[in-house]
Amino acid sequence: MKKMVVVCIIAVFAFAMIGCQRGAGTSGRSTVDGEITVRLLTDATGIDDKSFNAAAWRGILEFYGDTWDNMVKRGNAYEVIAAQTMDRFIPTLRQTTLEGYDLIVTTGFSWADALVEVSQANPDQQYMIVDVHLDDTPNVMKATYAEHEGSFLVGVAAALKAIEDGISNPSFGFIGGIPNAVITKFQVGFVQGVLSILPDAQIVDYYVNSWGDPALAKTQARNWYDTGVYAIYSAAGNSGNGTIAQAKEYRAVGRNVWAIGVDSDQHEEGIFRDDESAVLTSMLKRVENSLIYALEAMRDGRFEGKEINFDLAIEGVGYSTTNPALGNSIIEQLEIIKQQIIDGEIVVAETYAEARQLPGFPQNLKAIDD
Repeated sequence: MKKMVVVCIIAVFAFAMIGCQRGAGTSGRSTVDGEITVRLLTDATGIDDKSFNAAAWRGILEFYGDTWDNMVKRGNAYEVIAAQTMDRFIPTLRQTTLEGYDLIVTTGFSWADALVEVSQANPDQQYMIVDVHLDDTPNVMKATYAEHEGSFLVGVAAALKAIEDGISNPSFGFIGGIPNAVITKFQVGFVQGVLSILPDAQIVDYYVNSWGDPALAKTQARNWYDTGVYAIYSAAGNSGNGTIAQAKEYRAVGRNVWAIGVDSDQHEEGIFRDDESAVLTSMLKRVENSLIYALEAMRDGRFEGKEINFDLAIEGVGYSTTNPALGNSIIEQLEIIKQQIIDGEIVVAETYAEARQLPGFPQNLKAIDD
C-alpha cells in the first residue's frame, strides 16, 4: 500500500512537471528552462515576407537573444506557424492553445475573427494580435501603430528628394493591398506628407486587392513610372515587392524613379548594383518593439489584454536612413518634422474622412474607413 502511494505521488509529480513544460499561460510566468514560451502565427506569406511578419519574428528573436541565422531556442521557447489558408486559422489557433504556449501571437486583421472566437473560448490563455483593434477580448493584447505618422515622414522624404533632383511637377503613387482602415492610415499619412512640401503634387492610387500578387503591383508601377510618377509607396504586403522590382529595373538603366518600402527596412530588396538601392527609404512599423514589449510584460507578470498604440513618441513607427541617396540634408529636415509631430505641432490625420477636410487633399482616392 505504501509502495502504491509512493508510485502515485511520483506519477502525479511527473505529470505536473510535464504540464509545467507548456502551461496554459494563466500565470504569465515562464515554463521552459525559466523562459516564456511563444508561438507566432502568420498567414501564408510567413516570416520571409521581408516586411510585416519578418518584423514580428525579429522581435521574438531579439527577446530571446537569438538571431535569424542562429535560432538557438527555437522549438523550445518560441516557434512560428504559417497558416496556408484562412480556413486553417481557427484550427491552428485551437491546436496552439492546446499545446499551452504562454503567449500566442497573430499578425494582421485577417486573423481577427478567428482570434475573437478562440480567445473567448479560452479566457485563461494570453493572446496578442498585431495591427488590429478588437472589442470584448480581455485576454488579448492589441498592438496598433501610428502608421499615418511614419507615412507622413516618408511622404516628406519623397517630396524633398524630388525637389533636390529638380523634378518639375512631380507626381507620386500609392499602391495598397486590400482596402481597410489600417492601410488607409498609410495612404493618407503619405499623401499629407507629400502635400506638406509640394501642395500641388499629383497623387495617384491603386489597390491590388491581394497581399500576395507582386506581379500585378509591378505592372501598375511600370505604367505609372512610364507616365512620369516619381516615387511609389506601397503598403501591400508581398504584393509591394513588385513595386520594388520595377523600380530596380528602371534605376538599373538610369531612370530616376523610386520605391518606398514599408514595415521593415527594405533597402536590401531594392539593391540593383553594388550597394545602390531603388528603395529611397522605408516606413518602419516597429512591430519588433511591440513583440518585445508583450514578451517582457509576460515575463514580468504585467500582461494586460488592452490596446497599446505604438507611435513616433515611443518608437513604434519611423523611417529608414540606410540609403545614402536620402542624404543628410533631408534627414535633418525629417528629424525636425518628426519632433514637431511628437510635440503636437503637426497633427497628422489618420482617417480618410479627416484628411478630406484638409485644404487641397484629394477627394477621389480609393481609401476606405472601416
